[in-house]
Amino acid sequence: MKVSVAHIRNGEYNLTKSEELKKVVTQLTADYVFIYLSPTSIEWGKYAEERMLQVIMDTGAGMVYSDYYKMKDGYRKACPVLDYQEGSLREDFDFGPVVLYKTSVLKRAVSRIKIEYIYASLYALRLKVSQIAKIIHINEYLYTEPEQDSSLPNEKKSESGNIRKREIEMETACTAHLKDISARLDSVYESVNFHDTSFPVEASVIVSVKNGEKNIEEALRSVWMQETDFSYNIIVVDNHSTDSTASIIKKWSMEDERLIYILPDRKDLKTGGCRNEAIMSPHCGKFAIQLNSDCVYTDSQVLSKIVKSFYKQKTPMIIGIDRMDDFHSENLSPKRSNIVKWTLENGRNNILRMNEPGTPYAFFTPILRSIKFPDTDDGENYAVALAIARNYQIGRIYEPLHLRQRCENSYTEPGLCKLNICNHYKDSLRSQELLARKRIIVKPEPDMWED
Repeated sequence: MKVSVAHIRNGEYNLTKSEELKKVVTQLTADYVFIYLSPTSIEWGKYAEERMLQVIMDTGAGMVYSDYYKMKDGYRKACPVLDYQEGSLREDFDFGPVVLYKTSVLKRAVSRIKIEYIYASLYALRLKVSQIAKIIHINEYLYTEPEQDSSLPNEKKSESGNIRKREIEMETACTAHLKDISARLDSVYESVNFHDTSFPVEASVIVSVKNGEKNIEEALRSVWMQETDFSYNIIVVDNHSTDSTASIIKKWSMEDERLIYILPDRKDLKTGGCRNEAIMSPHCGKFAIQLNSDCVYTDSQVLSKIVKSFYKQKTPMIIGIDRMDDFHSENLSPKRSNIVKWTLENGRNNILRMNEPGTPYAFFTPILRSIKFPDTDDGENYAVALAIARNYQIGRIYEPLHLRQRCENSYTEPGLCKLNICNHYKDSLRSQELLARKRIIVKPEPDMWED
């Protein structure tokens, strides 16, 4: 059967604007359409276009995409992408620079977009398509993206003044999608009772560490400098370090009995499992406040700020902001993306399009003990945050609370493989959370997110 195919480039049309997107899609007469998300051209593999068409026709999918190569510094780099699942709600999900749509599905999806977007129309489109048909990943490298000219203007920089507006649009599109699939929660939250007095201290700083001899002493010093009007301790869980970490911690514990040293019985625990050892310990305080072993608090008032925020915001979870430090007195900027993405009134829904709402994390221990961390090295905090957001409002402190120390050989950007593993895990967490939320009966309310 002969089919007709169209090719549309986002560089030729501004498809991020819903008005332009609708105009282009309405005029389509072809059965299928390739949409090039990047303005740069691509080099197709042999019979690659036919392969994508074969898959979309055989499966009846609404959209297909594939793995690809990217040229960098004269070398061809493999770029595997992830399978799409219901929880793949983050707007930065990597489909690669080209996708193939079934035109009839594309037109139905566009007709469901009721809001006029300037930045979020392609994101809203993908969410609408997922409601109508399957989105399928082809696990084959079908094309190559050429090396981009570094002399070309950076579009992201030119839009820097509209970051907040863009985030609001993305939030609106995501929340409307959650309503469509019966997974949006309203703004009625469970209350929290902080009057439990059975804890040994008001707050515990939880540190999980393995082979952290370079940074652990600085982290501990920043805790001891805290000025509070309540009692606190430090619980350090040493995940069987093979360097001098254990001896450093034990030395400090002999000098101050507020430092609790825990060496787990098991040797197979990851970060989440080690944190469970701390929060389930009888030494854990009413509030469990995380500090990574490579971080230091920004000043002597951090613990006081966090504990006061618990009582003021009446929440079982507080998220702050961290800042990068390079050990040479050159502080880097706070993670602004976490700030602009978050809206307190809709945080419980908006968190589903985030991979990391912020850091550090602090919890009301009884609720954290009822949930516990999954035993993973990445995403364990996000899993707990999703579970808490299902029933409670999450509190925020919009200022840097700790510095993430960076020195030679102590910090590296995650490779693509590790990043994909982490992203896939968080997508799966969101998929599970969507199923959990769909089981909750939500009373209808006036809708500010109508799409």
